[in-house]
Amino acid sequence: MSGYNSEISGFYKLSIKKRRELLSELINFNENDIKLLENLGYFTETQIDTFIENVIGSYQLPIGIACNFKVNNKDYLIPMVIEEPSVVAAASNAAKIARKHGGFHSENVKSVMISQIQITNVKDIESAKRKLEENKESILKYANEKDPLLIKLGGGAFDFEIRELTTRRGEMLIVHLLVDVLDAMGANVVNTMAETISPYIEEISGGKIYLRIVSNLATHRIAKSKATFDKDLLGGDEVVEGILNAYEFALADPYRATTHNKGIMNGIIALTMATGNDTRAIESGAHAYAALNGQYSPLTKFQIDSNGNLVGEIEVPLALGIIGGMTKIHPMARLTLKILNIKSANELSQVAAALGLAQNVAALRALASEGIQEGHMVLHSRNIAKLAGVPEKLIEKVASKLVEDKKIRVDHAKEILKRILNNENL
Repeated sequence: MSGYNSEISGFYKLSIKKRRELLSELINFNENDIKLLENLGYFTETQIDTFIENVIGSYQLPIGIACNFKVNNKDYLIPMVIEEPSVVAAASNAAKIARKHGGFHSENVKSVMISQIQITNVKDIESAKRKLEENKESILKYANEKDPLLIKLGGGAFDFEIRELTTRRGEMLIVHLLVDVLDAMGANVVNTMAETISPYIEEISGGKIYLRIVSNLATHRIAKSKATFDKDLLGGDEVVEGILNAYEFALADPYRATTHNKGIMNGIIALTMATGNDTRAIESGAHAYAALNGQYSPLTKFQIDSNGNLVGEIEVPLALGIIGGMTKIHPMARLTLKILNIKSANELSQVAAALGLAQNVAALRALASEGIQEGHMVLHSRNIAKLAGVPEKLIEKVASKLVEDKKIRVDHAKEILKRILNNENL
């Protein structure tokens, strides 16, 4: 395939079929390529064409169920959308270990979102701050007039905070409008309110407003969960010791803390994706929170109790919703929420925090014992066998031999298959 010109005028105006045809001319799609793009799964063309721009098809990922979770004395089957082997199994295993001591105990999560309003060119900072505080009641009233249904349901704007920033372009006032968004993720709600009140705030402060946008660092929406993991089920004192050493490593070193937190987000993002929530918002908020004290740090912490069991805790901002956006439009998101059997965004965040803690413990346990690769490769070996063209009925046999030989490679899988077909002894 030679190069092509990506400057295409009016691509967005075309139907999905016409977009595919145009791409096919540019890229020389074969019959299988076209069939893949035509397979929209559970979507209709009308549905999928309204989600994003320039749609040509549907991209699907596996959805699995993490078992064994008990959070605040309620059992959950947790849907997870992820492509990485061993993650779902690891979470299920850690949750099973936590059950011996009552499972996970998560705290209530407030549904408060922040919208930032950036005020520049303020001549008298102190006077502007004073006037904003004096007019707080009328500002909040004006914001709430934009969403009477939210107010009726018990939510709405209830306060704001004023921050003063020194920037290379001068002093700025940043107003944090605080809104109880109830069961929504809340970005659209707070953005609309902020845009509504901005002209009024300009008038009061005498400044010029540019940005009026939600903050994904949801520090008023912190999810906390805690669990005790039985030392014997984890693998004994040495494994617990290894987990504690791994935690201290992450606490002292941002390079390790980054991978430590990636393991946590394996679980949280898989659930976020499954329920149709914004994975990018959750991911950025979590990592920003991890660095809020000036050094990037773990989102979990660990200690041992008087019996030598591992006690784990997690603290992470989680702006998750169960109404609005993709959570209602996407058919699988609606189904996953049904599987979860949750009643509120608060409950979803409590479950997500527990899942993140379980995922972290599972990863640290693997690192502290057999190493992360062994468990990961046991599952990955099946994929390698499939890639090598192993017939379905022989996949488990070939995969087991790959693990036994510690050579998880396509060429070795082909060699094993050849020997099986030639009736050679393995």
